[in-house]
Amino acid sequence: MGAYMIGKQIRLERIRDRKSGNTVIVPMDHGVTDGPIKGLEKLAESVNKVAEGGANAVVMHKGMVQYGHRGYGTDIGLIVHLSGSTSLSPTPNSKVLIGTVAEAVRIGADAVSIHVNVGSEQDSQMLADLGMVVEECNYYGIPLLAMMYPRGKEIKKPTDAKYVKHVARLGAELGADIIKTLYTGDKESFSEVIEGCPAPVVIAGGPKIETYDELLQMVEDAMECGARGISIGRNVFQADDIAKTTKDLCRIVHKKA
Repeated sequence: MGAYMIGKQIRLERIRDRKSGNTVIVPMDHGVTDGPIKGLEKLAESVNKVAEGGANAVVMHKGMVQYGHRGYGTDIGLIVHLSGSTSLSPTPNSKVLIGTVAEAVRIGADAVSIHVNVGSEQDSQMLADLGMVVEECNYYGIPLLAMMYPRGKEIKKPTDAKYVKHVARLGAELGADIIKTLYTGDKESFSEVIEGCPAPVVIAGGPKIETYDELLQMVEDAMECGARGISIGRNVFQADDIAKTTKDLCRIVHKKA
C-alpha cells in the first residue's frame, strides 16, 4: 500500500463508523448557494447538534471552519467543500473550484468534496476539475467525496436510474473515494446504481421531504440496496429536533434499525 493510500485510510476512518464501515454526513455548505438559510444561521449550534446525534462528518466551506466546526468543542469529521455557485447566478448549475486540496489540508480537513452537475452546459469543465482534484487528493492522501448529479436542460427526470447510475459510475471511473448521488425512488432501480458503481455510494436528501417517515423509509431502502451511508443536509439541520433526527438516521445506517 502506497504512503498516500495509508493517509487516505486513516482519514476515511475519521469520517465513517468503524464497526459498520458506513457514514452519516451532514452537508452544511448551503450558505454559498443560498445564504444563511434556516438551520444554518448559527452554524456552530447546528454542528453541535448533529455531533450530539452521532453524525460522522459535516461538509462546509473553508471560511466557516473557524466559526462552525468546533464551536462548542465537538469532535466530528470535517469535509471541506471545494466547489460552489450561487442561486443568483444565471448559470447556477455551473460549479467552479473555490478552494484547493492543499488549503483544505492546512485547515485540518479529514476529506474534501467537489460537486459535478453532469448534463449541464459546463460539465466538461467540472469533469476536468474533478480529474485534477483526484490527482491532488492522491498526492496528499486525503479522501474525496464526489457529489455527482444529473442536471441540465436535457435531464427531464434527474432520479431516472439511467442517469443516476451513469453519473455514479463516472465519479468512480475518475477516482473519487465516495460517491454522493440521488436515490432513484425505488429499491429495484437503485440496486442497478449500486451494482454499476464499485466505489461506496451515499445518498443525498434533496429538497425537504414531506414527512419524517418518508425520510426514514428512503434511507432504509437505500441501505438495503447496498448504499454505504447518507449525505443529507436540509432534512437534518432544518428538522424540529436536529439531534434526534440525526440519531434516528444513524441507527438505520449503522445498526440497520
